[in-house]
Amino acid sequence: MSINDLLKEKKITKYRLSKLSGVSQTTINDICSCKVNMKNCTGETLYKLARAFNVTIESLLLESMEKRPSFEIFKSNVCHLLKSMGDLDFIVYVLESDSIRKYYDKKWFPESLYMLAMVDYLCRENDLPICNDYNYLRSARLQKPIYPSGIIVMSSLSNSEQPKIDSLENAIPEFRRFNIVENEVRNVC
Repeated sequence: MSINDLLKEKKITKYRLSKLSGVSQTTINDICSCKVNMKNCTGETLYKLARAFNVTIESLLLESMEKRPSFEIFKSNVCHLLKSMGDLDFIVYVLESDSIRKYYDKKWFPESLYMLAMVDYLCRENDLPICNDYNYLRSARLQKPIYPSGIIVMSSLSNSEQPKIDSLENAIPEFRRFNIVENEVRNVC
């Protein structure tokens, strides 16, 4: 959990946290604005903050230690998981693990929307009703389209936007709705 999340949850200000913990307000501001990563803080600073929040040092560090893979690797991993599990087991797994919301809460919006698009697409393909738990996300849209790296390379090599235009036009509707260009989720090696 981030410092900002803990401040909201505990309903305390940065100033109050500084007084409670003994950590300078400048340091707290730098952590909250992401100028300083939690994993780069001294043990003493982490200890003071954890003590002020009544949480473990590990819980303070957990978010900053988690590595976010590139979106291409993420998509590949999801498609391989789908291939190994099959449609129905994949849908059940995603919904039971609540990974859509977990990615969203981490502010990993492309990943969250990709998972929701995948579940919605698989539900349509299998004549299943969509899960209404994520209706609040269905109106979201990424600011700029995310294209597969192959399309970006093709567009760059041809010095033309046409590969991007064609790819977006032919994208699976559930993905395109979120501004994610995905044309194939099953053909993975």
